[in-house]
Amino acid sequence: MITAIANQKGGVGKTTTVVNLAAVLAAKGKTVLVVDLDPQANATSGLGVEPKAGVSLRGALLDAANVDDFIVGTAIDKVNAIPAEVDLAGVEVELARTGDHLSGVRHVLEPVVKSGVFDHVLVDCPPSLGILLSSALAAADQVLVPMQCEYYAMEGLSVMLGLVERMRLSGANPGLRTGGILMTMYSRTRLADEVVAQVRGHYADAVYKTVVPRSVRAGEAPSYGLPLVAYAPATSVAQAYFAVGAEFLSRAKARATMEKMVETAPGASPMSAPLA
Repeated sequence: MITAIANQKGGVGKTTTVVNLAAVLAAKGKTVLVVDLDPQANATSGLGVEPKAGVSLRGALLDAANVDDFIVGTAIDKVNAIPAEVDLAGVEVELARTGDHLSGVRHVLEPVVKSGVFDHVLVDCPPSLGILLSSALAAADQVLVPMQCEYYAMEGLSVMLGLVERMRLSGANPGLRTGGILMTMYSRTRLADEVVAQVRGHYADAVYKTVVPRSVRAGEAPSYGLPLVAYAPATSVAQAYFAVGAEFLSRAKARATMEKMVETAPGASPMSAPLA
């Protein structure tokens, strides 16, 4: 399963979610591939991998190189990565010149998914509404949207979910689903509580039950090249991400069961509900 972790707004805990979710899934026995599509390469360094020129998805997207050549090990057992590099910033311009830029990431990752080596592929998307994000959404089975517990973030959430819906309805990726909304950087304030309540009231079960709190320790872990769940597993944020991982797997299992039921039902057709 390919999960794009995406939000066009930066600073919402997107990369922190990617690296910690990957580590938690690995701790539960799953094999994980993290694809870093953000030129800032924070997910790359957050997994203990040094960004290097020429080692990213760029070569596979533009030069038809073998994607396997860019898969590297990380500081976490069972977690591999396709790192990012600064040159990814220019990929959008070059992809725009191709005839079908939306299918780029899907074509590149297709053999990886078919190999069955990885149980989960997590894509750390760039914080912008550009071609790389759109191409990642066209390749994904589902989107996990981290959202900071602030009112301004609610506007970004509606934009992001609208983009997911357009990807489905346009035919770019009819099977794309919103796999969940994750509330992050929560602080015990009335404002944060109001934001969480409003999002839950509007999106109901699409919102993860787990809320990730704000913590200074979360900012320390990347300097050690480790996810927080490995660097400081007893912290409240790490414990929250362990709960997120369990909820992620539960949702994935429920989705797989539902899809199997749809496939075997008489006159079956693809599911159309945008929120899972």
